[in-house]
Amino acid sequence: MESLTSRMQAIQSPIIPVVGELIKNSPGTISLGQGVVYYSPPPEAIEFLPKFLAKPDNHLYKPVVGIPPLVTALAGKLQAFNGIEINGENCIVVTAGSNMGFMNAILAITNPGDEIILNTPYYFNHEMAIAMAGCRPVLVETDENYQLRTEAITQAITPKTRAVVTISPNNPTGVIYSEATLRQVNEICRTRGIYHISDEAYEYFTYDGVKHVSPGAFGGSNKYTISLYSLSKAYGFASWRIGYMVIPQHLLVAVKKVQDTILICPPVISQYAALGALQAKEEYLQENIGAISQVRQLVLNSLNRLQGLCTITPANGAFYFFLKVHTQMDAFELVKRLIQEYKVAVIPGTTFGIDNQCYLRVAYGALQQETAKEGIERLVKGLENIVS
Repeated sequence: MESLTSRMQAIQSPIIPVVGELIKNSPGTISLGQGVVYYSPPPEAIEFLPKFLAKPDNHLYKPVVGIPPLVTALAGKLQAFNGIEINGENCIVVTAGSNMGFMNAILAITNPGDEIILNTPYYFNHEMAIAMAGCRPVLVETDENYQLRTEAITQAITPKTRAVVTISPNNPTGVIYSEATLRQVNEICRTRGIYHISDEAYEYFTYDGVKHVSPGAFGGSNKYTISLYSLSKAYGFASWRIGYMVIPQHLLVAVKKVQDTILICPPVISQYAALGALQAKEEYLQENIGAISQVRQLVLNSLNRLQGLCTITPANGAFYFFLKVHTQMDAFELVKRLIQEYKVAVIPGTTFGIDNQCYLRVAYGALQQETAKEGIERLVKGLENIVS
């Protein structure tokens, strides 16, 4: 049995647990690594838990696509915030986080050997899911500001291409794609008869007056656009595992097969909590994301001291900066030294598909101001001493 091999040997290992082990072995390390927020779910989420417990049949399986009250609430949110109308051409499926939504989508639209276009740097779990499904990720480089190159996307399409994936606001770069660019990608997908998978997990995290745009709201896109959403970030719901997807109606049977096999139904207690979270006052998001915006500015001010050692690309979304470090050092080796010598953790760019130079993802959503200030100071000092 020790010699047993499987498809999993070809899949990269998730980087977060690897860095987590390094942090564990270096007590006192401040993490600028994992992409989570510092705050908890709104009180409305917790207040809905007794409603779950009050109904004995809630301990039984519920609909594969999600409990009706939550699906209705999500339809209202999608109409109000995203401009997406749920109608006969599309539908909502509640998932155990948006990573599951992505896996559902890949298994529903592909056969082994098919291709999915990812723009680099990519979100590592997307690349992993595509490989697990026996498909091939086709990587298309973004420009020097991590913006999409629509001509390169078009050139990468082959008869085996089944979808183009976009993430806006982006993980790991924090950049936001313009409406014009997203419309171009969406139109490319329409004319070539492929899907546009739009990951919008960071939809609320936009700064400097930039507005979020949902491709699923574009006229006529319901039949080929798959939109992925998550409560993990904006509502502090990381461990509750609730996300949702908006899919073309013709994919519902396939997606239900996948979800019923892997999950049966999303945890119903978490769905009740999500229903409560969606009823939170507007101030909940405004205040918490406003606080993250202040941390973002603090982090940016400190990073700007690294001009010459690093390239810091402007980013108006999510809670990440993606640094290009001007060194020949291996990114993971640099991460290890930063943890062991300066007690600050970041994520190497290699896990996001960038292995030709040294890149680091800096995440600032998990920390309040004082801790973030100390963490970023350690990072700046470490890079100044190690790289220069």
